[in-house]
Amino acid sequence: MAADPHVPHLPPASSDPPPGDGTAVTGAAPYGDAAHRLGLALVCAAAEPALSGVLLLDLDPRLVEPVARLFGAVLAGADEPARPPLVLGAADRDEDLWTRTRIRGGEHGITVVTEPGPLAEGDGADGAPPLVVVPDLARLSVAGMRAAVQLLGADLVTVERGGPRRTVRPRARWLAVCRGADAGRVSRHLLDRFALRLPMAGLRLPGPGAALAEPQAQQAGEALFVGLPAVWRSAARRGVRPVPVGDAAIARAQELLGPDAGVRRELALLRLARTLAALDGRPSASAEHSDAAARLIGVAVPESAPDRPEGHPEPPDPAPGPTGAPGTLPERRGAGADSRPRARDGGRGLLDTGPAEGIGTAPGAAPSPAVGNPYPEDEPAAVRDAVPLSGPRRRTTGPGSTRGTVIGTRRATDLRDIAHVRTVREAAVHQRARRTERFTVSPVDLHSNVRAAAPERVLVLLLDHTCRAGAGPWPEVLAPFLQWAYTSRAAVQVIEVGAADAADELRAGSFTARGVLDPRVPAALHRRAGRATPLAHGVELAAQALRRLFRRQGTGPAEAWLVVVTDGRGNVPLRVSHTGRPAGEVAATGVEDAVAAAARIGAMDRTRLHVAVVDPGREPYGDLPYVLADRLGAIVVDGGRGSGAEVAGG
Repeated sequence: MAADPHVPHLPPASSDPPPGDGTAVTGAAPYGDAAHRLGLALVCAAAEPALSGVLLLDLDPRLVEPVARLFGAVLAGADEPARPPLVLGAADRDEDLWTRTRIRGGEHGITVVTEPGPLAEGDGADGAPPLVVVPDLARLSVAGMRAAVQLLGADLVTVERGGPRRTVRPRARWLAVCRGADAGRVSRHLLDRFALRLPMAGLRLPGPGAALAEPQAQQAGEALFVGLPAVWRSAARRGVRPVPVGDAAIARAQELLGPDAGVRRELALLRLARTLAALDGRPSASAEHSDAAARLIGVAVPESAPDRPEGHPEPPDPAPGPTGAPGTLPERRGAGADSRPRARDGGRGLLDTGPAEGIGTAPGAAPSPAVGNPYPEDEPAAVRDAVPLSGPRRRTTGPGSTRGTVIGTRRATDLRDIAHVRTVREAAVHQRARRTERFTVSPVDLHSNVRAAAPERVLVLLLDHTCRAGAGPWPEVLAPFLQWAYTSRAAVQVIEVGAADAADELRAGSFTARGVLDPRVPAALHRRAGRATPLAHGVELAAQALRRLFRRQGTGPAEAWLVVVTDGRGNVPLRVSHTGRPAGEVAATGVEDAVAAAARIGAMDRTRLHVAVVDPGREPYGDLPYVLADRLGAIVVDGGRGSGAEVAGG
């Protein structure tokens, strides 16, 4: 039967133990095979904690998931299922990585419990090491970059954030993907933390041309894992015994990397050579293993090694052009080199043209990094960030600093945002000592306002207390939203409808809190239900609050959530809430007014506003929350069970 051209060539599986007589097992297939190099590199990373960072350059984005499945299977082995990886991207923050906050509701209020986050919880657990996947290293958030710099290659890490203190030994393996053209924009400190770098532009997996679907991606990862030799899989699961590194291996690594290579690159190459020697069953790592490690990561190795042992004759000179011999790489040509054959006529070509230029390329443009180079950041191919590991600075001066709630005063340094009452009071104290006929204000009397910074995230809660009979415990239902507000340091605005102790039962009441830990917030979650339900007025107040927030030029929130807890049964028309006087029969006017007010929120900017409606599941008229959610453009959360929020539709 003919072999499938899309299935990568892998060495046959074997159940023999690691050889101890010097027979190499890592050279079962040529290093020119991308699948063989990838499998061997992942085995080395799983077996040696010092090689915990793997960076794949120019990998096809469709192959990120199959490769991640393969790495997870290598880490877990065949006896236990692979753990789901932690995927990091551009939106991760320090609060999401190092700590995890749990909010629990009870009779006495809200209890906040801080636990280790996803980067720290798996280090103290048993079983296979956790896997962290970065699909695009150039787009990783600053918090994720700093976490990688702190964890990769570290022996011990102490986490101290917001109460918990924990010292862990990092066990996680990192798999990152980056385009060679984008490597120049990534911090060198971050790139140096990845000990294994493999150019994977030529990797091919099952799936002819089209994007891999979920079943195909899973089958591709399983096929690669099954194709690995049993010796490799056993070594990856149990680890390898560290072997010493000889002086010849150190000298050879320095020669291969060049005099300008940093210490981290030399250590990474020697650690990889030591791991390959252990997989081969050798007592120590020699110059031969340094050459094998260089070939594995894509570093060009001269064919005539100076430290060749006696009894091994020199190989014959290769023929001109690329060769297919194992362990050799074709000669690298420059971006503008002409590879066409030329006829010899006195040393001159019959047709001598300049290098090919792409359409639209400007003269003097920076060349793209060479394909197959494991260190593309050494080539000046992109504009580099000055401080790539630092977050963006916040503006604390200018017109934006004169907005916000006044929380105090201080001595003024300019004439902007003067606190007039405090200034007049300071001047009045010194009038008798100054002996002036008129009231005099001296520069030392001037004070300015101190304002709280405008919140970047806001949570607006619209609570209909008259639907409490059918809903579960509100602290448990609203726990995901309260947890988001707590970890984001979001301001909270609570709008209450139908409370028994309301000042005016025909109108909705509201208050603003600095956070979810304000005592008024848990108190609002446990009020008794009243008779009237001015739902339309509550929706109108929510729309006005959101409109005020988004109209702040330069200081508006970056993200806001509107959470509405209601059964949709509004029995107070909007006109009655405005005038305060009941007017005849109500019928469905209150419901219609609430739906009309909700349409104004549905037309707002949805890039920053998210809306959710919690359905208590009351019958009859169980479709009213869905009608309201349709006008709001919201998702519907099932809140009738009381065992946590579940998205029901939207």
